[in-house]
Amino acid sequence: MFSWLGTDDRRKKEPEMFQTVSDGLKKLYKTKLHPLEENYKFHEFHSPALEDADFDNKPMILLVGQYSTGKTSFIRYLLEQDFPGMRIGPEPTTDCFIAVMHDDTEGVIPGNALVVDPKKPFRKLNAFGNAFLNRFVCAQLPNPVLESISVIDTPGILSGEKQRISRGYDFAAVLEWFAERVDRIILLFDAHKLDISDEFSEVIRALKNHEDKIRVVLNKADQIETQQLMRVYGALMWSLGKIVNTPEVIRVYIGSFWSHPLLIPDNRKLFEAEEQDLFKDIQSLPRNAALRKLNDLIKRARLAKVHAYIISSLKKEMPAVFGKENKKKELINSLEDIYIRIQREHHISPGDFPNLKKMQGMLQSQDLTKFQPLKSKLLEAVDDMLANDIASLMVLVRQEETQKPNPVVKGGAFDGTISGPFNHGYGEGAGEGIDEADWVVAQGNIKAICRHLCRRLAVDSQNISGDHIKFPQKQFSE
Repeated sequence: MFSWLGTDDRRKKEPEMFQTVSDGLKKLYKTKLHPLEENYKFHEFHSPALEDADFDNKPMILLVGQYSTGKTSFIRYLLEQDFPGMRIGPEPTTDCFIAVMHDDTEGVIPGNALVVDPKKPFRKLNAFGNAFLNRFVCAQLPNPVLESISVIDTPGILSGEKQRISRGYDFAAVLEWFAERVDRIILLFDAHKLDISDEFSEVIRALKNHEDKIRVVLNKADQIETQQLMRVYGALMWSLGKIVNTPEVIRVYIGSFWSHPLLIPDNRKLFEAEEQDLFKDIQSLPRNAALRKLNDLIKRARLAKVHAYIISSLKKEMPAVFGKENKKKELINSLEDIYIRIQREHHISPGDFPNLKKMQGMLQSQDLTKFQPLKSKLLEAVDDMLANDIASLMVLVRQEETQKPNPVVKGGAFDGTISGPFNHGYGEGAGEGIDEADWVVAQGNIKAICRHLCRRLAVDSQNISGDHIKFPQKQFSE
């Protein structure tokens, strides 16, 4: 009797069952997290609402760097194929964002058409206006690499105030939007241009809270000698240490990511090893895609909870009738104290709070009297999601990993990853001098070579028969 009274409590305690991780993430977001975001204007302060395409899309890689650091050449190197809209040159050539994605037919989709496609995860970019959408395209082509990942090419970052203002849109804000949704962020540096401009510094700071996604590539390293390379690497680490405020050392990959022969091949083995490490990291993205989306949803839920506490605290302090403007200014100026109070009351880590100055600036244009008070049911639903539903999804992630074959990126430059980008030992042994115009035998003394071979064969006499030594006929054809 009256057993129906406890039905809601039992439903909360029992985690929901899902068929796939993607379906589970969609349902949890729509039913438990989105109502909290909507009630406290989370989308106006932090990030637009997520859609189904955000949970279904392939892993994405975002390339960021100053002009002429080899971003477009890097994509060309991975695909081993030109893509529509590609322009490569020493001057600033890529003046727009290009999403390189897979499709059976080759073509280009302009930005305004792209943001209305429900199958693409770019609909919320509409908020950045026509100035950005005119600089945003999607290049589609059939390529085996793009069957597993998508790549976002970005405009080269310039130095100076004039170039930053002339963009017509908030470049750092666009990159921050992409950073929240991509699986990997690759910062490219040219070995000859290590200076970090003001706009580049702003961009790197905008990528804060996504340090786990960032990888750094020191490109065009084959153009400098070993001693200079050591100094350049140290200078790069010193420059990054001043901007990226993390106690850990950022992983830097050194190499030359294009299809041309190395200009200075002294560090070939180093470049091969570094490239294999980077390729293995990229190849792991499809396998870890579901886990990454789950991790991003947890981060979003924690931020949404903190945001709800902040908004409800401001609403609670606002007067009902008189002195609203003065009280608003007072609350915004004392927002740091509100942060501290919320930390103590709800036992929240300081790292979960949004940037103080950014929050104060956004509150200036808000009517604090229209904020909503704290609703415990919305917060309880999110807490239940984090405590129970996420745990069941974690189990489902492991099950999907064991049931499905190991997904890795295939095709293009990745086909030679196991044995190195140029095959292991390229330019060594029988392949020595493969990139050089002159014959290898012309560089040394044939008689000295024969004497060395005699010693190796343990022959006392220097006169040995042709049965012992067989030179490739090609080497002496001239």
